Amino acid sequence: MKALRLEHWQSPAVLRDVDRPEPGPGEVLVQVGGAGACHSDLHLMHEFGEGQLPWSPPFTLGHENAGWVHTLGDGVTGLEPGQPVAVVGAWGCGTCERCRADLETYCDHPERTRAPGGGGGLGLDGGMAEFLLVPDARHLVPLPDGLEPVHAAPLTDAALTPYHAVRRSWGKLGPGATAVVIGVGGLGHLGIQVLHATTAARIIAVDPRESARDLAKRSGADLVLAPGDALAATVREATGGIGADVVLDFVGSDETLLSAAAMVRQLGDLTLVGLGGGTLPVSFFSPPYEVSVQSTYWGNRHELVEVLDLASRGLLHAEVRVFGLEEAVTAYELLAAGAIDGRAVIAPNTEYRP
Repeated sequence: MKALRLEHWQSPAVLRDVDRPEPGPGEVLVQVGGAGACHSDLHLMHEFGEGQLPWSPPFTLGHENAGWVHTLGDGVTGLEPGQPVAVVGAWGCGTCERCRADLETYCDHPERTRAPGGGGGLGLDGGMAEFLLVPDARHLVPLPDGLEPVHAAPLTDAALTPYHAVRRSWGKLGPGATAVVIGVGGLGHLGIQVLHATTAARIIAVDPRESARDLAKRSGADLVLAPGDALAATVREATGGIGADVVLDFVGSDETLLSAAAMVRQLGDLTLVGLGGGTLPVSFFSPPYEVSVQSTYWGNRHELVEVLDLASRGLLHAEVRVFGLEEAVTAYELLAAGAIDGRAVIAPNTEYRP
């Protein structure tokens, strides 16, 4: 079968012929219907080097996956061939306290896994191939009626990650509150939709691209702004001088983090989601008093169930541009050039084939 492989750090992905995996006991072979092309994959290709992560190439890319159950390993129950499913991306040890609490992203014993802190597409073979081997049925979530794999795939990260970040701050996002989303890309446009669907907060979106600001409006933002020297002052003016209750930074650069710290109000949340590599100076007087500065990583299985339910009801929708597997390299080139609004999705299969 064909697979898009990362064979070395700091190198582009390449399409290769690989053997189709066969599921062992407890495993499930998924016929891939959609695999999201994530901006974090570009960091894997062009920035990370040996020793920076606890796993290394070669492996097949694609950590946002959905498709159809194809073959069940011995002992697997509760799933049927042809059943559409989404894949939970983080694969922990499954036995520690955090994993048993459905927090496999924060597994206490990552050394017990083959790709500590990762999973399919992150250290292990992912979904940018015709088939994906999932090591345990607990990593699969049946798709609700009306939700196709090609549209469900990006939700497993691009919606789940902002959902997890927003969920942490629900207590600060009641009527009268303001949330700011910095960066309206693949995750940011879904973060706006999550805020719109699950909170009563007013939403301000920030992005330098006019097309992204238009996407923010379509996604439910009440006010859209371009970055600049007056950004924090404009946000404070729009909030009666007090600042934003929650700022979600989907970029994570030095510039965006400083902007976030300048616009968040006392007792607010500043949540870092993006992998821009920036740092934020923290002292007694800055950010404002009792601001919680926090990072997040992905989300968990029960949150993915909630995300898929929202999507099936029309409350979340990833704007996707679909590419065939043979076009995957081109998709990443366009993503790197900033030419993708929303999410690029690779579709190795368009329908279930027994």
